[in-house]
Amino acid sequence: MSQINFPKLHNATWPGIVGKGPDADEPVISFDTMLEMTANAEVDGVKFDGVDLGLFDPHIDLDMSDDGIKRLADKLTSLNLEVGSLVAPIWGGPAMGSAEDRATFVEMVRKSARFGQKLRELGLRPHGVVRIDSASGVDAWAEDPENNNKKIVQTFREACDVAADYGEKLAAEGEICWGGMHSWKTMLDTLEAVDRPNFGFQADMAHTMLYLLGYNRPEDRILPADFDWNDRATLEAGLKKLTDALRPWTIDFHVAQNDGTVFGSGSHDKTGRHCLAKDPNGRLDIVRDSGYWLRDGNGELTKAFKHICWDGCMFPNQVMTNQQTWNDILEAMIKVRNAHGWVE
Repeated sequence: MSQINFPKLHNATWPGIVGKGPDADEPVISFDTMLEMTANAEVDGVKFDGVDLGLFDPHIDLDMSDDGIKRLADKLTSLNLEVGSLVAPIWGGPAMGSAEDRATFVEMVRKSARFGQKLRELGLRPHGVVRIDSASGVDAWAEDPENNNKKIVQTFREACDVAADYGEKLAAEGEICWGGMHSWKTMLDTLEAVDRPNFGFQADMAHTMLYLLGYNRPEDRILPADFDWNDRATLEAGLKKLTDALRPWTIDFHVAQNDGTVFGSGSHDKTGRHCLAKDPNGRLDIVRDSGYWLRDGNGELTKAFKHICWDGCMFPNQVMTNQQTWNDILEAMIKVRNAHGWVE
């Protein structure tokens, strides 16, 4: 029997930045340290295949020259790491903001798509998308939901058209902290309205689980208000309803764990809490519940994306610089691939 080799297993670099820095209690973890922890992780001879990159300072200069991108590619190649999905730094231009804001948003997507194209031309990025969100707050969105969502949709359409010039797809990550994306229904409305062939959904298990609870939009909650986490049958029914709605749009996927609470630090607003892979308070069965996203309603593999990524944001630096943390994460990722992977 051939060894299961897809989807490829990636780690994210941006957890070294998100929730850290001058506005937080802990400093940024360097890009090189994040790469080192990823490259050194190993479980029974299996290692991470690659990394997903956040294209923002201080890790990466989005405006670096072609020679700079080539040096970055050489560094990753020396560590036996490929590149998958990229995060566009769009937060300086809210998608429902002024005309200038929205132009900034689109320009950040253009630069990110160009960056991704260069990595593909260098042979280092065989698959992946450019990740975006609305960069807009939930409270501001709620002041005028209809018109604000129209602005977000139009900005996303323009961004998709620009990304298409570079052969890139855009994936909107469903997080409860972003207006127009803060519940499963608002996310679905936005996805349907954008109506671009290179646009889809990025599902992160820690964030999408909060959709079930209706944080920031109680009228859209799926699980009952008095939900008992020991009621696995009701949880699975909720996950099925959620994934049946959003899976057809899903073109990128983050494996994660959540304890049913929200968390934010530094300048990052509260969103789904990422828990460690072996956190005893985790509410998800990581391997089983990944299957709701990786398999269709009939249990068949969707193969809608060629890699999966672990996004472990806002862990303490002491945890993130412990090699065992990444070995445990890799172990969970391997189990997901063994249960829901395929051979190519």
